[in-house]
Amino acid sequence: MLSTSCINSWFARQITEIRSCFHFLFLALICLPFQLSAQGDLLITPRRIVFEGNKQRQEITLANTGQDTARYSISFVQYRMTEEGTFEQITAPDPGQNFADPYLRYFPRTVILAPKESQVVRMQLRRASGMQDGEYRSHMYFRAVPEEKPLGEEDVLADTTAIGIRLIPIFGITIPVIFRVGKLSAKITLSDIFLIQEKDAPPAVSLVFNREGNQSVYGDLSVEYVSPQGAKTEVGIVRGIAVYTPKTKRRFTLQLRKSEGVDFTNGKLLLRYQSPNDAKPEIYAEQEIILK
Repeated sequence: MLSTSCINSWFARQITEIRSCFHFLFLALICLPFQLSAQGDLLITPRRIVFEGNKQRQEITLANTGQDTARYSISFVQYRMTEEGTFEQITAPDPGQNFADPYLRYFPRTVILAPKESQVVRMQLRRASGMQDGEYRSHMYFRAVPEEKPLGEEDVLADTTAIGIRLIPIFGITIPVIFRVGKLSAKITLSDIFLIQEKDAPPAVSLVFNREGNQSVYGDLSVEYVSPQGAKTEVGIVRGIAVYTPKTKRRFTLQLRKSEGVDFTNGKLLLRYQSPNDAKPEIYAEQEIILK
């Protein structure tokens, strides 16, 4: 029977081994961008799929911009958006939320891309009778599949009593896929707007997007400084801001540029949230605040 001192000594050795492994993992994480280059050089076009009107087919182009062959598996995942604009993965829809993937078919489900090679993924929408009005959304997930070493080439620990930890990073990208059924509406307003000015930090503007209706909104937010004399200067812009159903609020903070002639102690700020169509943008909401 092992004595207490022997058991304690064995546990001490294991803890030392674990500490060594975590030290190694820390060093590996520092070098991670270089190790992930083969998996991370994926270009997806477009980055957002919306089936407008009666359209039933869409194409997505995947391109490997790296120097190594990469393999990707394709699937669907479901997300909810928080008020801070982050995403949480879910398995069941929230009240007022509809998943799109039961009505979508796509091919292929696995893609192998040589360096500088591209491939098209085709997607088809099949609407069903009796669907309730509203927006349906899922996120297509492109997951890099790590290269597996053949048997006989795996690393072997010299000390068979040591605890080995192997970290295999997985790279993935998701894009939203949306279609809409029946009567839809969306209204957006901007509220709780205030300017943040802190010492040794760039100025920023904080606001809340308020959404009404059964359709999400997606657009660009711009901020103009208007001097007391009426001169306008763009001091901030962010493209591609979404407020997804069923979320009714999204909080947002935009860092501003302090250009020549801009004085954030007087004049006013004009905030505009509009569609991303540069040719004929639709203005969703406008709001101004007086600077003091």
